[in-house]
Amino acid sequence: MKREIAVFLGEDPVRIGTLSYAQDGNRESCAFAYDDAWLASTDAFELSPSLPLRAGWRHHSKGKGGSVFFDCIADTEPNGWGKKVILRDGARQRQDGNADRQPLNSLDFLLSVDDFSRLGALRFRDEQGEFVRISTPSGSPPMIELKHLVASSRAVEMGKETERDLAFLRGRGTSLEGMRPKASIVDDSGNLYLAKFPSAEDTRNVVAGEIMALQLASDAKIRVPDFRLVDSGGVPVALIRRFDREAGKRVMYVSAATLLQADSEGEHTYTEIVDTLRQRSAFAKDDMAELWRRMAFNILIKNVDDHLHNHGFLHYGHGRWALAPAFDLNPFPDKAHVLKTWISEETGESGSIRDAYETARHFGLDKTQAAAILGEVVKAASGWQRVAASLGMKRNEIQEFEPAFEHAQMKEAIRIVEGALLCAPKASAKTDAPATAEFLQESSGLRSDKQLALLASTKPPEHK
Repeated sequence: MKREIAVFLGEDPVRIGTLSYAQDGNRESCAFAYDDAWLASTDAFELSPSLPLRAGWRHHSKGKGGSVFFDCIADTEPNGWGKKVILRDGARQRQDGNADRQPLNSLDFLLSVDDFSRLGALRFRDEQGEFVRISTPSGSPPMIELKHLVASSRAVEMGKETERDLAFLRGRGTSLEGMRPKASIVDDSGNLYLAKFPSAEDTRNVVAGEIMALQLASDAKIRVPDFRLVDSGGVPVALIRRFDREAGKRVMYVSAATLLQADSEGEHTYTEIVDTLRQRSAFAKDDMAELWRRMAFNILIKNVDDHLHNHGFLHYGHGRWALAPAFDLNPFPDKAHVLKTWISEETGESGSIRDAYETARHFGLDKTQAAAILGEVVKAASGWQRVAASLGMKRNEIQEFEPAFEHAQMKEAIRIVEGALLCAPKASAKTDAPATAEFLQESSGLRSDKQLALLASTKPPEHK
């Protein structure tokens, strides 16, 4: 079996190429060719390093644990929760009399994502000339239907879904990666949001925990999308605005795994992301500092699910990219301090803030600048209980998150900032750099001079 799907880019669709898919039994493969008009366009850019801008077909086969599609296309296909919804929908249709329906293949999954809410700017038009899976006139349900989305998602998770539940989630609940229940939804102004729901398997308030982390990240001067926590019939729901939509237009997005050409079986590092930023970012210096800030923040809130698909890039024109706002920030109080993305090859899987501090120069930061940033992150993360309470979390729910914030790495971060504060020069009339003792004092909001003197006389902990 072979199919060819036209590939377009943007809200006002521009054809950029053709995706060819072939299946022979259990073997699947794909090929992609850019359209001649796209290659000749002054707006042309390569979708991924795996698809350089040149004429002719490029072929790709499914590797171990990977996708049959090129990485930039695979970034838009469903997995986890979205795949579960599609599989349940297909099984239900077979039960309801469509016994001849063939098992779903990789292309079926790719094209089961609603065009309106598909991640990024890539769009796929089938052989009938239709952009696939246009679920409703508005593309995604309005906020008023949030309660129905919550109920249908829970039914699927519990294996008790009805045809109505699956019809309601069809396309809407399949557009983004991740294992947890979620769906696309539109607010009253037509803005696209991701709605994230509690799981039946949750042992803590994960939804409120993510909103808490986003607020703390914002307080730490990390770029995050708009977000809010809402109550839907007594169920907390996280609403996070889609950052791949700007003024109603689609913005091309790829994961860090795609831009790094990362092997899914190997280990990768933040310093590798930095090397890619130097080559490809439209705002390399700012993005490098931002990435170090995010790395420090992840360590201090024990966000240890920081794999390369939880970092992303937005296209800013002419093949230049920039870090997307931070997303999927979750404190893990029950996990060890081991990062999915290593700090560097030398540090290994260490989640040590000292190791992060020692690698700051690779991110374009000197020690004083890194300490100043760390001071802002420490100050923000230290407010976790206040932020949790402001979200309406109960005392026991707040206590469950304590191991994610009160730990040895936080204490060590305070030592680093206060040590830099003791050593930093006082500001002079000739100095306008922010990395002065006064700036560090203001950014850290930590201890008094007397406490600092006492700290300086104590022996710091050993690092392995």
